[in-house]
Amino acid sequence: MSVFGVLTLWAVSAFGQASDTMLQAKIFAANRVERTRVGNSFAIDMVLPDYVVVTAPSNQLEEIKKLGFAYEVLKSRGFPEADKEYHTYAQTNDELDALVKEFPGLVQKVTIGKSLEGRAMNGVRISSSSLQDSLPTAIFVGCHHAREHLSVEVPLRLARHLAANYSKDGRIKGLLDSREVWIVPMVNPDGAEYDISTGSYKWWRKNRKNNGNSTYGVDLNRNYGAYWGGEGSSGSPSSDTYRGTSAFSEPETQAVRDFVRARKHATVLLTFHTFSELILWPWGYRDESISDEKDRNVFETMGKKMATWNHYTPEKSSELYLTSGDTTDWAYDELKIFAFTFELSPSSLGGGGFYPGASVIDPVVKDNIEPALYLIENSKDPYAVVGRSHIDPLGIL
Repeated sequence: MSVFGVLTLWAVSAFGQASDTMLQAKIFAANRVERTRVGNSFAIDMVLPDYVVVTAPSNQLEEIKKLGFAYEVLKSRGFPEADKEYHTYAQTNDELDALVKEFPGLVQKVTIGKSLEGRAMNGVRISSSSLQDSLPTAIFVGCHHAREHLSVEVPLRLARHLAANYSKDGRIKGLLDSREVWIVPMVNPDGAEYDISTGSYKWWRKNRKNNGNSTYGVDLNRNYGAYWGGEGSSGSPSSDTYRGTSAFSEPETQAVRDFVRARKHATVLLTFHTFSELILWPWGYRDESISDEKDRNVFETMGKKMATWNHYTPEKSSELYLTSGDTTDWAYDELKIFAFTFELSPSSLGGGGFYPGASVIDPVVKDNIEPALYLIENSKDPYAVVGRSHIDPLGIL
């Protein structure tokens, strides 16, 4: 298998001081147990049969040897040059405002909270019903991880697709007349802005928390309350998988938590990430599958069905490696929401990795419209996908 290199870059702190050079390396970890050990200290970018790829400051690569693994630094290559189609934080908000203006009565702008640096975490509610939190609800969120800019584009363009086709497509009209769709495309605005702040990508993953020891950032997708602090996350502030000082220590995850808890009839949730072309569901924190057979069958049925449209690989999260404190484990564990993670295209570093260029946006969005509609449709009663209708005690389903 050929190995594609990535660009070496300098990560610049908020105070203008250069931190250590960020490098990508492949670590020779041949099975899930070894990959989990690597994942305790490093964010894994890609999994292959004999090794994983990680991004880390060069002064942390010696930690790989201490873990007992051999590694190889990947050679450098140039960044994409023409990514103007991607939305910055300001442009994302402009698009949300445009949707509200173009489709009054159907699209409402919402703010779920503020980031560490004070940026509003904005989204939209899309429904023809004016009775908020009164109908079956589907939630879509993007960009927990800063460098995953494609994970902003898919939910943002999904919002436009739904709104623009309400008057043209009978299926979409029926869904938006009978359900509520909530979309928050940028959960980590501080990190996303920092990643592009100099015009060159910084390979930044976390938020911008000053950890007080010359390191910055908490991995927001290791900071949720279910099984926080376990394997697949790190207690080291310098790690890309640093989980924070406690569960929900970060304002961004607090905002998502409170927002999702307030959606009283939410039954499905999809969080977009990149990359690898995967459809993932709980559990991530342990090897065992969900013990409730009915729920497990719903996850497996929905995941496999969505894969028929986007052709991603559907599987339980921990099949790759263990992670703890992530969004989907929390949403299902606390709220019994059928929560999925999509790792969007490309499938590999060779296809562009975190920075695949603007040409992928349209096809990736197209690939994921039908899975999104499927989730919205089945938000009325997810158990119906296995032919076992669930009666909601509030009589909504």
